[in-house]
Amino acid sequence: MKLFESAYLWYLLRKCNHIPNHIAVIQDGNRRYAEKMGIPRAIGHRVGADRTGQVLEWAHEVGIHYLTLYTFSTENFNRTKDELDELFTLFKERLALIVEDERIHKYGIRIQMIGDKEKLPLDIQEIIHNAESATAHYSNYYVNIALAYGGRDEIIQTGRRILDDVKKQELHAEQITPELIEDYLYSRNNAMPPVDLIIRTGDDNRTSNFLPWFANGYEAAVYFCAPYWPLFKKTDFLKAIREYSHQRETH
Repeated sequence: MKLFESAYLWYLLRKCNHIPNHIAVIQDGNRRYAEKMGIPRAIGHRVGADRTGQVLEWAHEVGIHYLTLYTFSTENFNRTKDELDELFTLFKERLALIVEDERIHKYGIRIQMIGDKEKLPLDIQEIIHNAESATAHYSNYYVNIALAYGGRDEIIQTGRRILDDVKKQELHAEQITPELIEDYLYSRNNAMPPVDLIIRTGDDNRTSNFLPWFANGYEAAVYFCAPYWPLFKKTDFLKAIREYSHQRETH
């Protein structure tokens, strides 16, 4: 079985003639996975977090320079207090480990957050700051973590910041261009090129308000797949890249 899987991975990789520079992932299905397996939701989220670590390895292996992970949306704040507490505890644990992860420093991976930091608890904000500061000097690879992120919220906040600067006469209406708008988005302090490919797991064919400017605005390829996030495999990852490569060759 392992021999067949290895051969299939080799075959898929051979079909990936075009490697995307920036992949964005909607990690969907942790809760449904937990329900299917008859385990607590908190365990489902932890298994999903383990899968994220593996995907980071796969992305590095094939040469993906920018990876953006949709980790927690603004809508997720509507979940129960118990689940939010479990998620925030998990975020703190995993973000704190980033600073100590030898792969981050070996590969030169810069960690960046996109989203409304002010909506997050102060202790998570501090850990995010620590992770960003500890990796700010790296530029080989970038991992963007979308926390407290919502695409419409990002556009609204961007519009407000631009209007404030116009009112203060620090900006004139004729200066507003696509390039200037990008300077005002959540990613304004980060390295954030257009998204080439969105992957969504969990058998749900929606992009869920994710990166409307950098993905939809640049007509990113989209790959939907059935496995819940904890069950997402390397073959699924390479299939997504193969689909992106095929679209590049036929357009």
